[in-house]
Amino acid sequence: MSNWPDKAWPAPAKLNLMLRITGRRSDGYHELQTVFQFLDVCDYLHFSPRVDGQIKRVTEIDGVPEDDDLIVRAARMLQKEAGINLGVDIGIEKNLPMGGGLGGGSSDAATVLKVLNQLWDCGVSEERLAEIGLSLGADVPVFLFGYAAWAEGVGEKLEAVDAPESPYLVVIPPCHVSTAEVFSDPELTRDSPAITIRAFLEGDTANDCLPVVRKHYPEVAEAMLFLQQYSQPRLTGTGACVFAEFESKAAAEQAKQNLPEGYNAFVAMGLNRSPLLDEMQ
Repeated sequence: MSNWPDKAWPAPAKLNLMLRITGRRSDGYHELQTVFQFLDVCDYLHFSPRVDGQIKRVTEIDGVPEDDDLIVRAARMLQKEAGINLGVDIGIEKNLPMGGGLGGGSSDAATVLKVLNQLWDCGVSEERLAEIGLSLGADVPVFLFGYAAWAEGVGEKLEAVDAPESPYLVVIPPCHVSTAEVFSDPELTRDSPAITIRAFLEGDTANDCLPVVRKHYPEVAEAMLFLQQYSQPRLTGTGACVFAEFESKAAAEQAKQNLPEGYNAFVAMGLNRSPLLDEMQ
């Protein structure tokens, strides 16, 4: 750990393999059921220690002021929680698209919390890290958890699940979907009956956000039509990214060659264990 500025710490993408909205709480948050699985495509973070207590992001990210960035906010919250005087410079290799439903910002924040808790020798418990993570965003706890998970509540009640680790083609439409707008849309289904893990494993992979997103974002609808030629297309979270499962990475790469103009995509493997866990050992 003494040479930690040279280490690249992964912050993997995630997919929502299904998403049901089963109710709405009095505080406005939605009750849901979802399944998270990681991908082997990651952002990478670099940490350099400071002794002056300052926390700095040393990589410019367009449209994300330093003080608003989840990685900076996460580090400052952990520093305050642990009552320590150490600081850090944080660099980031940003490979995951922002606002695509792949959880990049949440994953980055989780990597910051988990790695700095160790590097700073904070001693903050996993349970408390999850509470800090949840205050930053509903998806942060699953990245701290580190395993593919069946999730309920607002996404913070997690149970490890053994989903198939398949090759996926993930398509990035040229649009940004507002999660807040989707969840406030009057046409969004908010009363889906709850299902079981077994029902998901037997093929119930619906996403209740899809009809609203497809209606308001034609780029997403076009991406779904493209993927439908090859496999059952799905929306991750509220999008904009859509994905489909393939028999092999080669087949997914072949389909990627036929993408409509203006769309980006990548091929990735589903992972039931976060690559961050292996790096933490």
